[in-house]
Amino acid sequence: MIDPFKRIARRGLFLFDPETAHGMSVAALKSGVVPACRIAPDPRLRQTVANIDFPNPLGMAAGYDKNAEVPEALLKLGFGFTEIGTVTPKPQSGNPRPRIFRLVEDEGVINRLGFNNEGHEAAFRRLTQIGRAGIVGVNIGANKDSEDRIADYVAGIRRFYSVARYFTANISSPNTPGLRDLQARESLAALLSAVLTARDEEAEKAGRKIPIFLKIAPDLTEEGMDDIAAEALSRELDGLIVSNTTLSRDGLKDQLQAKEAGGLSGAPLFEKSTVVLAKMRKRVGSALPIIGVGGVSSAETALEKVRAGADLVQLYSCMVYEGPGLPGMIVRGLSKLIDREKVASIRDIRDSRADYWAARKV
Repeated sequence: MIDPFKRIARRGLFLFDPETAHGMSVAALKSGVVPACRIAPDPRLRQTVANIDFPNPLGMAAGYDKNAEVPEALLKLGFGFTEIGTVTPKPQSGNPRPRIFRLVEDEGVINRLGFNNEGHEAAFRRLTQIGRAGIVGVNIGANKDSEDRIADYVAGIRRFYSVARYFTANISSPNTPGLRDLQARESLAALLSAVLTARDEEAEKAGRKIPIFLKIAPDLTEEGMDDIAAEALSRELDGLIVSNTTLSRDGLKDQLQAKEAGGLSGAPLFEKSTVVLAKMRKRVGSALPIIGVGGVSSAETALEKVRAGADLVQLYSCMVYEGPGLPGMIVRGLSKLIDREKVASIRDIRDSRADYWAARKV
């Protein structure tokens, strides 16, 4: 059955270019036009990850609410948590428009936004006004013209320490030249050392330790995954987010839009990101938290991320096609799937298909 959003709202929004439609959706959330989703709490979906108690395992990924304009409204859609950003120390406009492209046949999105955001101060000001009722993570990055990118990440830790529930160091966007070079082992070691030292210093002052996750790309070699896993474990990182967008265009139906530069997300990313997720789970062991991202469009795909090794999952691009009812639909669907599996907690399903996914080629 086609729901009202797909039949009416999506048709209307798709008359506009994707970036304009995105702005309209943020405005709708701000205004309260989008109704809240009432979901009965399901204790089987609760997760304690990195010492944070998540009411359910579904989160909104970074990229949608770059400037911390609507975190509370997003949480009301049914998400267990949300992540603002990526934010950089100084405001920046990002790459020239057009820079977002819908691949409707594939239910995918290509973007080359380039960390467009209003900077630390604007996001910090908004986050100080919302309190700590829900779980809001802060995704930090570096300015394109920065002379010291590691210093930009450290600045993000220090600026948002009083308001973030967790941090994500985003070193995996393909749209800032050279950013993915930070995934190389020597550079990654320097980055993690700096941000974790800053976090520990802030924790001592604040009396609470905020976890830091590292967001990685799906376009990694086996050796690259080895290096990231080794650094994450040796530095005692709090977790990984797998994964960001891909530069791959394999298997796309829309070959015209596929020629656009940028990172591909949405349904076409599901398989690749899930393989990398499972491979990283096998490398880091059972204790390190992993958030699975990429192509989550249903309760079934969300649960498959868990089976592949994810503790939590995030989505963004699939909501472009499914609408604001998607998070509620997924959370309710997860409860039904847990009924079918007859387990006490969703955690009991984690890793049940990690071997299957890890054995596949990236």
